[in-house]
Amino acid sequence: MKIIFLEDVRGKGKRGEVKEVPDGYAQNFLIKNGKAKAATASAMSQLKGQQKAEQKKAEEELEESKQLKTKLESDDTVVEISAKAGTDGRLFGSVPSKQIAQALNKQYGLKIDKRKIELPEPIRVAGYTNVPVKLHSEVTAKIRVHVTETN
Repeated sequence: MKIIFLEDVRGKGKRGEVKEVPDGYAQNFLIKNGKAKAATASAMSQLKGQQKAEQKKAEEELEESKQLKTKLESDDTVVEISAKAGTDGRLFGSVPSKQIAQALNKQYGLKIDKRKIELPEPIRVAGYTNVPVKLHSEVTAKIRVHVTETN
């Protein structure tokens, strides 16, 4: 029996996939539990429409992230953060990704999730630092963070 998976089933198929499975397994488990539906002509056309919509949405997200990358990497986009520092330029404490995300939102109005900022360890010295930001699976931007000393 040909079915369309409505959700991922481990070892059998992924969401949106069309596969041939035994009739009993399809009727008694997959369809009964709402994990799949029979692959009728109307269901197939509906699936194609959903796939086109998902593909279009994915392309739009990619385009948005590319535009955001150009904004973030422009020369006038420098995130300014001030922190207490000692005489040798080392900070008391550190600047984590959360603080960078908040400063980016406050200074430029760009909301970026702190988990997308790929800071291997918090910034502990004053000065300029290039910080990678993963905007999309295919798009990574570098923002410049300038940490200044305050007494």
